[in-house]
Amino acid sequence: MIEMPPLQFAQVNGIRMGYYEAGPKSDTPPLILCHGWPEIAFSWRHQIKALSEAGIRVIAPDQRGYGATDRPEPVEAYDMEHLTGDLVGLLDHLKIDKAIFVGHDWGGFIVWQMPLRHIDRVAGVIGVNTPHYDRLPADPIELFRKRFGDSMYIVQFQDPAREPDKIFGSRVEQTFDAFMRKPLPRKDDASAAPSVAGVGASAKTNLAFPQMIAAYDAKFDPRTPILSPAEKKVFVDTFTKTGFTGGINWYRNFSRNWQRSEGLDHTVRVPSLMIMAENDAVLPPSSADGMEKIIPDLEKYLVRDSGHWTQQEKPDEVSAKLIEWRRKRFG
Repeated sequence: MIEMPPLQFAQVNGIRMGYYEAGPKSDTPPLILCHGWPEIAFSWRHQIKALSEAGIRVIAPDQRGYGATDRPEPVEAYDMEHLTGDLVGLLDHLKIDKAIFVGHDWGGFIVWQMPLRHIDRVAGVIGVNTPHYDRLPADPIELFRKRFGDSMYIVQFQDPAREPDKIFGSRVEQTFDAFMRKPLPRKDDASAAPSVAGVGASAKTNLAFPQMIAAYDAKFDPRTPILSPAEKKVFVDTFTKTGFTGGINWYRNFSRNWQRSEGLDHTVRVPSLMIMAENDAVLPPSSADGMEKIIPDLEKYLVRDSGHWTQQEKPDEVSAKLIEWRRKRFG
């Protein structure tokens, strides 16, 4: 298993944030690596090693609600203002003027928002699987409900009474056994319908994740795990300690974030890279169609034969692309 750098802490934006840093402090602009759900900074272990060995400074936080970082109680404490503000606070703590923000899954939503809200702190943006899109014409939760139904996991997450947090929290090992696997080869049945808030899953995709985890038995799963037993233990031990509510609270702000983004110019005016994964069922490459309209300086790159956990499934390829793009655009 790849070792992480020492865990450090910073007081940022009213919380204590845990983060990992590697590479020469003189290197600029550094890369800030932002994880998704259900992940932690450890998800970037391969990139932290590869980029730092290439002479690039990297910083990977456990974000608000996750891992070694504080988990405030109020749901509103996990809205986009707080999540982007935490990253600004981390830059302030480290006395960094500007950074390249790299985000996978939910981290992708955050990094695409950084140049909309804090342009003076952003040198560039790299999205991994998660596309950037213009403000939706309606509340995304209503659009999810209309497209995927009430059992879709993001719709379920809106109602704490349905206890999705408890389902995952009482089956932590099952959760990571089920999620952290390579997808089976798929028949080309992807829906041609446009994505909703970046989610471009086929109508046939089972998105009732809490029920899927509750019924899951690894003995009957033909898919290949992407984590070694030691790596899986890091995730299981961390989420056994923290639970899942902090991360799920990010989803509970979809409507709030949409409401509060009215009037916000969604054009990204910094150099940008979109890394897509060929076999991601929830965030397929097609969900990135049309991004060029609101990101004038955009390069796209497709990672073939990868599912959703791209930086862990294809670590060498993702690391090499990050290094190549960073050197090409910033020297």
